Amino acid sequence: MTDRVPLIEIRGLVTGPVGVPAVHGLDLVVGSGEVVALLGPNGAGKSVTLAAIAGHLPVMDGVVEVLGRSIKGESVHAIARRGLALLPSDRGLFFQLTVAENLRLYRNKQSTIERDAVLELFSSLRPILSRKVGLLSGGEQQMLALACSLIAGSRVVLIDELSRGLAPVVVQQLLPTLRHAADEIGLGVLLVEQHVAGALSVADRAYVLSQGRVMMSGTASELRAKGNLIEASYLGNSDAGETG
Repeated sequence: MTDRVPLIEIRGLVTGPVGVPAVHGLDLVVGSGEVVALLGPNGAGKSVTLAAIAGHLPVMDGVVEVLGRSIKGESVHAIARRGLALLPSDRGLFFQLTVAENLRLYRNKQSTIERDAVLELFSSLRPILSRKVGLLSGGEQQMLALACSLIAGSRVVLIDELSRGLAPVVVQQLLPTLRHAADEIGLGVLLVEQHVAGALSVADRAYVLSQGRVMMSGTASELRAKGNLIEASYLGNSDAGETG
């Protein structure tokens, strides 16, 4: 449990697509300035959890609070306006526009951070502001997606597979940028990631899901010490269950 200001609080969440539960009784907290990793094998319920928090899937039971208020009955857009961003696998960018034009489009009245401050966090974007997004590398696009979420006024960001389609060296550059944003502006990050070691290298805490349930939780350092148990969870060994 974090002692930071909670940006996401989940208690007893049951959710899933087309009315079929894929997540069962999930408890989870993400605080301000905190990076929390959500780990587990394919089909464990990680992406389903993100979708429910963002309002794309119904909360069948339990409570989901974003920035101090329940999301019950709210639309996806209402939750986003509150200050939550879900970064999809396609990164949600305008590929025919330039980097600068994307940043300009995403900026709105809710924004509390100026473009120059965002570019301080994502300094690799400065030399490519005039380049069309479709010509950027996957890593540059992912960085721009994060920058756009901040300039849109997001205070908590859900990221589904930051590393998808990216070279390991690029992921190693992006993960510290997330950590830096959390430390510098108090951004809350919930990170779904298959690269366990990379995620735990920047996370404060982590949860390991298996078949829609939390099998382990704890600080990143605690879970790094339980690497064999995490590996067993990824292999579907139900005897790996342990919480902390």
